Amino acid sequence: MTLKELGWNSDFEAAFAPHRAKGRVPARLIRESPINFGAFLGDGEEIDVVLCGRVWHEATCDADLPAVGDWVALELGNENQDHVIRATLPRQSCFSRKMPGNSSQAQVIGANINFVAVVTDAGPDFNLRRMERYFMLIERSGAKAIVLVNKSDLFPKEQNEKAAAEIATLWQGASVHITSALKGEGLKTLKKYLKKGITMCIVGSSGVGKSTLVNQLYGEEWQWTSECNEATGKGRHTTTARELVPLSGGGMLIDNPGMREIQMWTDESTLRESFSDVESIAADCKYSDCSHRHDAGCAIREAVAKGELEPARHESFLNLENEIAAHKKRAEKRQMAVERWAKRNRRVKARNLNDRIQLERDERGDV
Repeated sequence: MTLKELGWNSDFEAAFAPHRAKGRVPARLIRESPINFGAFLGDGEEIDVVLCGRVWHEATCDADLPAVGDWVALELGNENQDHVIRATLPRQSCFSRKMPGNSSQAQVIGANINFVAVVTDAGPDFNLRRMERYFMLIERSGAKAIVLVNKSDLFPKEQNEKAAAEIATLWQGASVHITSALKGEGLKTLKKYLKKGITMCIVGSSGVGKSTLVNQLYGEEWQWTSECNEATGKGRHTTTARELVPLSGGGMLIDNPGMREIQMWTDESTLRESFSDVESIAADCKYSDCSHRHDAGCAIREAVAKGELEPARHESFLNLENEIAAHKKRAEKRQMAVERWAKRNRRVKARNLNDRIQLERDERGDV
């Protein structure tokens, strides 16, 4: 497997030039664990690598640390020395979400990806509001969106087609396909995206067939899969760690554990673009600072009352706006805490320096 087949291009080559001059080699991260990473070299060799302390300490947050899909500059070791990551090359795309819980930081799902394939179904997992969130995150990442309405063998044809049509109306740039990973239907279409050098990230709720899709594309049981629950139509959570998987026919996949939370990691600008239809209606509101809830003269509520805007989309817009505002507030609090900590450290360092200078003067007998 060559560097180009791994996704290497002229932009990465230009960014790597200073590292090449230092005798380092490029590698792409394919796996991460609490203590090290797995990486592919240009000859297809897989090695374990560790992160140097400088890269760790220079990262302003966890999202700045190397992640699956990143290209890194390695200092190769030997049988007695570790292979060490000395730098991470600039990302050309980065798919992330807000870290689960109350954190205000981002969690990187995959770096340097070309396509994000969201797997859902036309049954229990079907949720247009969650799809809106996925589309916003994908738009921010710089990748292109693909949606697989999977497990089509479990639901009537009309139900599958209706679900696919409703998803397609949410995002014009998304490619929506009806698939059955169990029967292999639709995978020929999916393979058209996976050419040499192309990376696809597969995401979706637990039990919608992501691991089965990976198995079909890879051609063998790469991920263990469990039987479907007859009551819910869902399988057990079978992917436990993020991993970049090379495909024999070309392209690479990043398989992910099922996502229970799709919290936003985006900004107000992206929100406005994603809800341009709602924004165009909001322009007619009586007041510029309309909350779109109970204010008089709200054009959005009027559009909902007339049936021109779905109540669910209106509510989704408000929920996402509140979530982003809450995230900004948490980020501001965190920044204030960081600044207080930095100011305290400067005071402690200054006091220690003065104490050391005074001690040296006392030892010299200076007046």
